[in-house]
Amino acid sequence: MKKTLIAHSPDADDIFMYYAIKFGWVDMNGVKFDNVAEDIQTLNQKALDCVYEIVAISFALYPHIREDYALLRTAVSFGDGYGPKIIKKRGVKLKRNFKVALSGEHTTNAMLFRIAYPDARVTYMNFLEIEEAVLNGRVDAGVLIHESILTYDSELEVEREMWDIWQELAGDNLPLPLGGMAIMRSIPLSKAIEYEATLTKAVRIAREHKNKLSQMLLERNLVRIDAPTLDKYLELYANDDSVTLSEIQYKAINKLFEIGYKHGFYDSLIKVEDFMIPAEYKELRNS
Repeated sequence: MKKTLIAHSPDADDIFMYYAIKFGWVDMNGVKFDNVAEDIQTLNQKALDCVYEIVAISFALYPHIREDYALLRTAVSFGDGYGPKIIKKRGVKLKRNFKVALSGEHTTNAMLFRIAYPDARVTYMNFLEIEEAVLNGRVDAGVLIHESILTYDSELEVEREMWDIWQELAGDNLPLPLGGMAIMRSIPLSKAIEYEATLTKAVRIAREHKNKLSQMLLERNLVRIDAPTLDKYLELYANDDSVTLSEIQYKAINKLFEIGYKHGFYDSLIKVEDFMIPAEYKELRNS
């Protein structure tokens, strides 16, 4: 039996979308799944280094790894009227060249932030350290991601929503593409199609059994937040729109790539539809 490692972040939406497999609710013939949880920039860097066959990534990273990975249509996280937050200490007025902590060079929020604030002095750190870095004055501001957008300290306030920056850059009220999954191109196509189908089923079943799965995650201390916060958070980032990409989500990812190309983050302009697994291959082969 082949052992396949799925690498995802330790935040609650990724845990939720994977654990239908971990708990044995979904399986795949001939494959034993295992998982590893690492912070998003570590995952982005390991995707650049081609370490994992199936890995969670920031959508902004994808053009840099397009030769080695295809994008999966499932386990996606978007913001829709919400997203990462730029926070600072209450009452502080930020200078033009304020020092800011971001969660990683290749994250979506980092690219959008750098476009919006070209004079800011950027430092990168693990997303779990950002809130404390602002509180103790190591940085003037930070961009909070994951569960921190719901739980940050009362001494902090929001300077600006990343959603607002996204809307100014993208327009059309498109959802904000944050994270997705990528699969290595070296995997045989027929097998890659099966992986995508299995992961899609896992996310769909997780959503169908949200209450039971959430309770199991809480009982096993697999998430860092309490039950009410988990419920709210999952409706933001592991919702019904996470099961499989929609047309408006395709449009949003393409707009992200267009913005990145326009501002010199990518060497060429790509369309996301050209880099998905051709799921129709299996039907054609069997016809």
